[in-house]
Amino acid sequence: MTHRVRDPKSRLVLTIFLALTLPVVSFGQLRVIMSGGFAVAYQELLPEFEKTTGITVSTTRGPSQGNGPDTIGAQLRRGLPADVVIMNREGLEELLAAGKIAAGTNVDLARVPLGLSVRAGAPKPDISNVAAFTQAVRDARSIASNSSAAIYLKQKLLPRLGMTDAAAKIADKGAPAVASGESDLVVLPVSELLHVPGVDFVGVIPAEVQQISVFSAAVVAGSKQIEEAKRLVAFLRSASAAPAIKRSGMEQAPKP
Repeated sequence: MTHRVRDPKSRLVLTIFLALTLPVVSFGQLRVIMSGGFAVAYQELLPEFEKTTGITVSTTRGPSQGNGPDTIGAQLRRGLPADVVIMNREGLEELLAAGKIAAGTNVDLARVPLGLSVRAGAPKPDISNVAAFTQAVRDARSIASNSSAAIYLKQKLLPRLGMTDAAAKIADKGAPAVASGESDLVVLPVSELLHVPGVDFVGVIPAEVQQISVFSAAVVAGSKQIEEAKRLVAFLRSASAAPAIKRSGMEQAPKP
């Protein structure tokens, strides 16, 4: 038999109790497209966001930049529904210029330098200075790199080192190509190297030839979940996200 609470005061007490003890549930659904640089921190943080907000999130991956069909920009141009993008700042600037981002919603999340890794157990090359790093590049048969990092290597770094011909060594691949032995070295943001099985992290490339990548988040223009999307961006930028960002190999971007 079901007993109803008839006393108004008792009903009020019950209502307050439920409000204080049950989680706030939004029942929203967000669609995120992101690149690899922020992925480790994101994967650690996302369960807490979903638990505390009741907002479920589906995630699609893609490079921040490049000419391939799976870049974040290419996916948006094909009409893939999305509410939030998380990507390299340079790639985000391209989307801003193309009108793909809701005005005033872009926020920097983290900064990360470029690093170098080799296959687990392989000799680690000296990259302590520019000359040593240059020699390591010369000696490599194949160098894995992709998205913004590969663009930097091919268009800026190798020409600066007088090694334009070495651009042919750059394979559009990630760290798993080194783990499998397909490439000798991989140069990518540190956050894409530290937690990959089968590779050993050598270190960051020399400061004189370093590029610090900034990873940012923004709400996609036309999103039907504007408020929920803003909540996710704010959560990823909050002080509580800083420890996970640090563990991933990045540092939280300073507030503007």
